[in-house]
Amino acid sequence: MSRQGYITLPIFVVLATVAFLYYSTVFLVIDEWMGLRTAAGLGNAVVFTFLTLMAVGNYCIAVFRDPGRVPPSFMPDVEEAENPIHEIKRKGGDLRFCQKCSHYKPPRTHHCRVCKRCVLRMDHHCVWINNCVGHENYKVFIIFVLYGVIACIHSMVLFVGNFIHDAQKDQPQSSYSNKTTCIIGGALLFPLTLALSVLLGWQIYLILQNKTTIEYHEGVRAMWLEEKVGNMYRHPYDLGVYENLVSVLGPNIFCWLCPVSKFKGSGLRFPTAFDLPISTTLT
Repeated sequence: MSRQGYITLPIFVVLATVAFLYYSTVFLVIDEWMGLRTAAGLGNAVVFTFLTLMAVGNYCIAVFRDPGRVPPSFMPDVEEAENPIHEIKRKGGDLRFCQKCSHYKPPRTHHCRVCKRCVLRMDHHCVWINNCVGHENYKVFIIFVLYGVIACIHSMVLFVGNFIHDAQKDQPQSSYSNKTTCIIGGALLFPLTLALSVLLGWQIYLILQNKTTIEYHEGVRAMWLEEKVGNMYRHPYDLGVYENLVSVLGPNIFCWLCPVSKFKGSGLRFPTAFDLPISTTLT
């Protein structure tokens, strides 16, 4: 069973890796190549420090923030005018009810076998944060990945630049221990940047369609079933690109990259394409 908020081995590995890459980037690569007292060196150090702090800060919030719990008093209202869609079971057509938690499931809610409870708008369970990614912490998780990718790319550029600069010198300034540290740092950076970039690209794809990872896999089957009978499937929560972005990153575009706003609403109800005029949903 996952204990949310506990520092597990994967979390320790993440924080240790960040600390190692920060030290090697700032105090080895930048300091030896440009010097921390030069304008270029200090500027790069400040930018990289900012990116690292934003990534670590959002990561910690994603670790400790509850992804979203179903209120014990929740009861779906099938006659509610503001909620025209009610998710039902694949078999039987009944409203979704969690036998393990003994309550009805709001739309887009799923039971996590690791956390042993239902999570609002659950995307997936992430072992690297020892927590589910859900309604309440999805935005900070995305921002963490975004800043992580930018920081890794910045660090890789500095590593490559320092390597080329060092190779052009007849007598390299780097000591053997510093070279070893930089080699290890470079070996960590490449797969880490690749993995985070793939994850970020995947999540951006999902955000633009207002889907979760679970809904994507469910949608593949739903699309196949609809096409089998000659119908066209459309994800019901796809409101158009801008509205999809707003529903995840918040209504204030200037705060999209800051952990100051989250999903609109309580996570118990979500607007659907059926709520909007046709001209709006086609954007």
